[in-house]
Amino acid sequence: MRPITMAMLLGMSCLSACMRVGPDFKPQHEAWSEHWTSASIEQVTQQVTQQAAEPDVRQWWLIFGDRNLESLMDAADANNGDIKIAGLRVLEARAQLGIALAGRYPQVQQVNGDVFASARKRSDGFNPRSGVYAQYGAGFSVGWELDFWGRFARAIESADANFFAAQANREAALVLLHAQLADTYFTLRTAEARLRIARENAQLQKRSYEITEKLFKSGETDELDLQQAKTQYLGTLSSIPDLESQIELSRHALSVLTGRPPGPLPELDEQPGKEGVVPLVSRAVLSDVPADLLLRRPDVRAAEYQMAAQSAQIGVAEADFYPSVSLLGSLSWSASSLTGSPNTLGVLIGPSVTWNVFDHGRITNNVRVQDARLQQLTLAYQNTVREAAREADDAATSLIAALRRETILNDAQTAARRSLTLANTIYREGYSDFQRVLDAQRALFTQQDAYIVNRSNAVGSLIALYKALGGGWYTAQPLVDAATRAQMQQRTDWGDLIDDASAASAPAAVGPAVAPAATAAPTAPAQGASR
Repeated sequence: MRPITMAMLLGMSCLSACMRVGPDFKPQHEAWSEHWTSASIEQVTQQVTQQAAEPDVRQWWLIFGDRNLESLMDAADANNGDIKIAGLRVLEARAQLGIALAGRYPQVQQVNGDVFASARKRSDGFNPRSGVYAQYGAGFSVGWELDFWGRFARAIESADANFFAAQANREAALVLLHAQLADTYFTLRTAEARLRIARENAQLQKRSYEITEKLFKSGETDELDLQQAKTQYLGTLSSIPDLESQIELSRHALSVLTGRPPGPLPELDEQPGKEGVVPLVSRAVLSDVPADLLLRRPDVRAAEYQMAAQSAQIGVAEADFYPSVSLLGSLSWSASSLTGSPNTLGVLIGPSVTWNVFDHGRITNNVRVQDARLQQLTLAYQNTVREAAREADDAATSLIAALRRETILNDAQTAARRSLTLANTIYREGYSDFQRVLDAQRALFTQQDAYIVNRSNAVGSLIALYKALGGGWYTAQPLVDAATRAQMQQRTDWGDLIDDASAASAPAAVGPAVAPAATAAPTAPAQGASR
């Protein structure tokens, strides 16, 4: 029997390796996405090699040369709650993959034992006999459903793709975090610059108001000039509390993004002289062409991995059409304390076939459900790619517009400053009324504020362009920080699983700007994290 059993096992293993029902996943890239670009993006980007000194999309914020911003980014990577949760979801997906991998081994592995007390009484005439006897036994049972149709292989494939999707989702969370933090940081700097302008203009207008007040009291001018000067001064003064509030709100937002309650931000003092500074960067530095960066965006890759996971679920569902072939075996032993009772040892082994032959409707519709879900995810993936392309093109277009306005607004504020000087001179010499001074002051304040706001728009558009192209996914922080790891290991025996999951995430973090293998992985996800 042993040679026959071994031959049967080998034959079934070969069939199991060869037969896998359900579709093999194929990426659903639309033709346009393979070579996509736009004139706007080409105008505001600069492609460099990996060896170039310029920062690439992994840590694009280095392009600003602002240590305060860099320190905030490091603090956010280490302490942000959303990133920690995303890392734990990767760990959860790795544990789910471990559950799926268990399907490769016998599904039933049971050891049982029992001890019973048995009371007996006999009566032979006037010589009654009675007693209590023990009966005991032990057994071991094994049930192994062979992966004849690839049910478990498809389940592993699905869990593996979900594991990669969890990693991509964590990277997408990093992209979003870094963009939000940089945007909030420069919102703070913009508010500081606007506050400085408002205070300078308020001080200028206050002096004009005080002069007109003295002239009115001495009878040298009428009340109209006084009230107009007062109105303009108070109007500018009223903008200051709002800007101060914006600064505080931005600080609160930065505190939360860096994983702290609202409070002091020591990172803002690491590089003095950056208060109120809004830089102008005219080009985004890219390490690859926009089409490749677009398809490697973490959220785009996550959508593709989700498609791969769902594609494998069709195979899991289709396996129900076919019989389930299992190998069953058991070893049992029983005995009794009764004198003369025999000990028994039993061995049972053999194949078992189970087939739901009258459940065709349920199985068919379950396959249809899984296929419909795959098609939904396919369309969602294509929509994600199209939306990503739109975001990148919109950001590039907005950046171009802001750069074109930069020179115009700079000239406008220079002209407004000169106009105010001339208006003051002409007014003092008595060649014009005070209204022209007020108009010149108002124009100066407006043009200076518009110039700073436009610079802020340019920075925001650059950040949006990097975000749209998937930049900023890199972090030096581990998947699970040391404190969280220690807390979890006190509750549960994690073994090497935390280290394994972190190691599986490492290639994407230390490799090229955007890991090229990530796009190809859905075609054969079981070769990745399943080791």
